[in-house]
Amino acid sequence: MQIRSVGIAGAGAWGTALAIQAARAGLVTTLWARRPEAAAAIATSRQNPDYLPGATLPPEVTVTAQLAEALAADAVLYVQPAQHLRALCMAARDAWRAGTPLVLCAKGIELGSGLLLTDVVAELLPQVPVAVLSGPSFAGEVAAGLPTAVVIASPDAALNEALMLALSHGAFRPYGSLDPVGIELAGAAKNVLAIACGIVMGRNLGENARAALVTRGLAELARLAHALGGRAETMLGLAGVGDVVLTCNSMKSRNASLGFELGRGRPLAEILKERRSIAEGVPTAAALEQLAARLQVDMPIAHTVAAILSGRADIDQAIRDLLARPLKHEG
Repeated sequence: MQIRSVGIAGAGAWGTALAIQAARAGLVTTLWARRPEAAAAIATSRQNPDYLPGATLPPEVTVTAQLAEALAADAVLYVQPAQHLRALCMAARDAWRAGTPLVLCAKGIELGSGLLLTDVVAELLPQVPVAVLSGPSFAGEVAAGLPTAVVIASPDAALNEALMLALSHGAFRPYGSLDPVGIELAGAAKNVLAIACGIVMGRNLGENARAALVTRGLAELARLAHALGGRAETMLGLAGVGDVVLTCNSMKSRNASLGFELGRGRPLAEILKERRSIAEGVPTAAALEQLAARLQVDMPIAHTVAAILSGRADIDQAIRDLLARPLKHEG
């Protein structure tokens, strides 16, 4: 398998950054924007100031509002919000070319169904080969060409290799994995953990508390990954520890910064109203809580974040409840 062209479904910050990286790697690149006016503006200015200010799209990147043009590539990268995947699959059904892989670059769990995004694709596009791209990767740094390592996962080693070779260039280094379940779960759940860490920072609870939260949060993710048939050790790699280190320690993270504002006492609705970009941890928290309950996996941190976001719990009382949990052995 050789990948010479990519279509990128989603012209937000991450989609724009991946389009820049794909063009650097010599791929024929088509960037699809859902709104025609946005596609026209980006195509003309070669800028995307609403989502990735300061980055310039190379002239080799074609920008379009026609989804079929992006689907005509050798591989399609899905970079819209996780909750929009089902609609994209429905819209793409008739135009999807046989054998064209779909690479899921969004991080989330479908709200309502509790499905991982790979399962959504399996339900709606059952013949489509699927891979997952995740890891510690702020869009602005990828667009700027700064060193970045990600992981690409699917059960198909040949597909992994093809995607790794296609996207690798300069300082952008993809690693491969045969554990898409673990990689996808890590990428989704770390956003919920980042909100928790932001709350800790906003409440000035200290570095000890944040370190404990990260460590115990990773233990929760490992338990859930095992229950879903993934590998607990995946949480020690780029999509787990790597992404957690990035998003739980930086105000560049949409999720950590949202948690920080919550910790300072601001209402969630007010924070969300000010933002154009979506903090994926907000819908994922509820989906993660539902998934953990269905699988009977103990995830007190995820449960607490979901309760705070839904208004079922006051932040200070939720923290006291966490600290009052029965003592137990680490594991």
